[in-house]
Amino acid sequence: MGRVDQLVKTNIANGHFNRNGRFPIDPFGWIGAPLTPAPLASSALPMNQLIATIALVVADYDEAIAFYRDALGFSLLEDTQLAPGKRWVLVSPPGRVGGARLLLAKADGPEQQAVIGRQAGGRVMLFLETDNFVRDHRQMRDRGVRFLEEPRHEPYGIVAVFADLYGNKWDLIEPQR
Repeated sequence: MGRVDQLVKTNIANGHFNRNGRFPIDPFGWIGAPLTPAPLASSALPMNQLIATIALVVADYDEAIAFYRDALGFSLLEDTQLAPGKRWVLVSPPGRVGGARLLLAKADGPEQQAVIGRQAGGRVMLFLETDNFVRDHRQMRDRGVRFLEEPRHEPYGIVAVFADLYGNKWDLIEPQR
């Protein structure tokens, strides 16, 4: 009996292979075992996380600030020069403490320039939630925001899709309460 034959015979005897010696079985009992998370250390605290900032690639800092501040009514939270041609620009919708902010990130090079206005591949990318759809829809329309559809009532609330200055699609939505 050769060395390989002896190893197969030993592994069959130990339960590591099925009887024909060709198909490994599960010697450690992992296949089909339920996945359980590792136990937390007694001092570990539960996670408390949120999405704080979302980067949105823009062509120009100042035109993006003007749109988000003047047309959408966002607050300019920060505009810090980091390096020549590079700034840290944060905007946020009014009234919501602790919600996500947008980092307006100027495209750097052809690859990033190619995604301006289509970061979500033509799908709605961001959802602007409001407590008064009629008020905000009217204000945004009056400020030149381009809505791609008329408002519609859905089981989850009132919604209409609009485009930002580059063509990224957003939902303006008042959730059903």
